[in-house]
Amino acid sequence: MKNTIKVERAKLNITQAELAERVSVSRQTINTIEAGKYVPSTVLALKIAAVFGASVNEVFELEEGD
Repeated sequence: MKNTIKVERAKLNITQAELAERVSVSRQTINTIEAGKYVPSTVLALKIAAVFGASVNEVFELEEGD
């Protein structure tokens, strides 16, 4: 699953730690999601998208084979 978290964070000028705090997870969780190593739960994906004022589909995109 692809995501645009890093780009969206840059737009808001927030760190992984700041995003993590806003969605109540660890910075490491945000790091692994950004790196594509972990697929977030639906609830977490919704929380992340809400921080960016975007839809889940704007932040996360299925890749072929997902």
